[in-house]
Amino acid sequence: MASVLERHGTGSPNFGNRVITTAEDSVTRTRLKSEIQSLFQGTCDVALLYFAGHGSFDTSVDEGIIIPQDYQQSDDGIRISDILSWAEKATGIKNKIIILDCCQAGSAGASRELKGGASIIGDGITILTACKKEEAAQEHSGHGVFTKLLLQALHGAGSNVLGHITPGSMYSFVDNALGPWDQRPVFKTNVAEFVALREIPPLVPLETLRKLPNWFPEPESIYPLDPSYEPEAKESFIPENGEIFSQLQKCNRHSLIEPVDAEHMYFAAMNSTGCRLTAFGDYYRDLAKKGHF
Repeated sequence: MASVLERHGTGSPNFGNRVITTAEDSVTRTRLKSEIQSLFQGTCDVALLYFAGHGSFDTSVDEGIIIPQDYQQSDDGIRISDILSWAEKATGIKNKIIILDCCQAGSAGASRELKGGASIIGDGITILTACKKEEAAQEHSGHGVFTKLLLQALHGAGSNVLGHITPGSMYSFVDNALGPWDQRPVFKTNVAEFVALREIPPLVPLETLRKLPNWFPEPESIYPLDPSYEPEAKESFIPENGEIFSQLQKCNRHSLIEPVDAEHMYFAAMNSTGCRLTAFGDYYRDLAKKGHF
């Protein structure tokens, strides 16, 4: 987790990490509390707490706790509500992300005063947990199921077309990967906009995406194709059209456009039909028209 968050997929710096594991340190309650409090101090755009370990729902205090290495009784655990309180008081940090891969962490953000699943989360806080309040966080082949899926999302599986991986897209990826009989991840947030936790190269080059409003002046526009766009149409092929067609095909591969009256883009060109935007493509056409990237 630390190595993937350290740099973006482009190689540029991302998070400055502080890694604490029981393999190399003594992760006592005092140490863990001090490190979490230290995380939520100062000024920055994003502070991210990732905890993988033991957790429990302590009925004596009616809330979830994370369990340090020297845990003996309930008072030795760190209340998740305390973590949220420390994060909420970090007014110099714009976005506070809390990711918990531990059992029974899904109660994070729930109010003990308000029954029925009410949730209270401070401004700028996002919570991702491996499972619901009543569930255990599963492992497979020595690795947490939740963490494995998060890593896949961060490596690019949770990216949008622009290459941005946000807490929301990570949750969507994990949610879709786990079936109704599996542990259910929990996502809670109180933010005005999502921040990208990691960026990879765009799935479609930005210069190609910026051409969408030119190729499709209106959402319902059809870009006409003919054999001059397809290299296999030897005598008819025009290299300039072939370059455009290559970009259109990349958009097609990522579901931004679709061929008209043809199963594949190749046949749309050879049969002189065309291609049009999908609803997904129209969304990015609109972003390009507004100059959002």
